[in-house]
Amino acid sequence: IIKLNKIAYARSGDKGRNSNVGVIFENKTIYNWALKYLTEIKVKDFFKSAVNGNVIRYKLDNIYALNFILEDSLSGGGSESMQNDAQGKTYGQAILMMDVDIPEEVYNESI
Repeated sequence: IIKLNKIAYARSGDKGRNSNVGVIFENKTIYNWALKYLTEIKVKDFFKSAVNGNVIRYKLDNIYALNFILEDSLSGGGSESMQNDAQGKTYGQAILMMDVDIPEEVYNESI
């Protein structure tokens, strides 16, 4: 078990009540593992205290990335939610702290 930041990078932002989190993987082998492992359910569970709606996942095969839309995760929007510190730009850094159980042979592709 490692932190996601050992095998990926992230970008995130917000739009209204929703935020998006893009996770970019270091190579095709790790990306293919992530397609099976990093599901909408797993991401929703990780952000369970922040996401009140669905999590929708989009695949970006050409850049080995996954984009997650976290519906109803900002209590009314980024500027409105500054009172409670919920801004989409913080979710990218947060997801990188997720513990992931990656097989050793897949992880070794990244080092």
